[in-house]
Amino acid sequence: MVLQTIPARIRWSVDLMDVQPDDHVLEIGCGPGAGAELICSRLETGKLFAIDRSESGVDRTKRRCQRFVDAGRLTVRQIDLATLRVPVKRLTKVYAFNVNLFWVRDCADEIALLHERLMPGGKVFLFYEATRPEDVPQMIERTSAALAQGGFRTQVVQRKVPACVGVIGTR
Repeated sequence: MVLQTIPARIRWSVDLMDVQPDDHVLEIGCGPGAGAELICSRLETGKLFAIDRSESGVDRTKRRCQRFVDAGRLTVRQIDLATLRVPVKRLTKVYAFNVNLFWVRDCADEIALLHERLMPGGKVFLFYEATRPEDVPQMIERTSAALAQGGFRTQVVQRKVPACVGVIGTR
């Protein structure tokens, strides 16, 4: 099997999450599985539930992270966040990278779902690769507003190289 690298932007974002061995994490938009691999490598008794709307994203994550699926630390499903019924009682963290849902359209229902399923003190980590710097202020403003309206306290983090921004919401 070919060793797949984990991009610096994904390492940075997962490092900021401070994944603990017993965390219960939801990843929205797992794509090629780099985030899932890094998150699962830090879990012991915790679990990751990864979702993606695309069949290819789900397949790629399952292939890349098969050892975590086999160990019971990772479940991957093809589903949209709006129709998700989270299979764990309570989440400690939610992670998404380059999922534009939170700044492109109304996401009040999705934010409400996350607020309901996160434990008090739980966090939502929404990251974007800032390939178009002119979009960053709008991304921050809309994402922060959506989280705040959903009952989250927000903070913004940025990385210069590669240029990334994150909005973190705390329940």
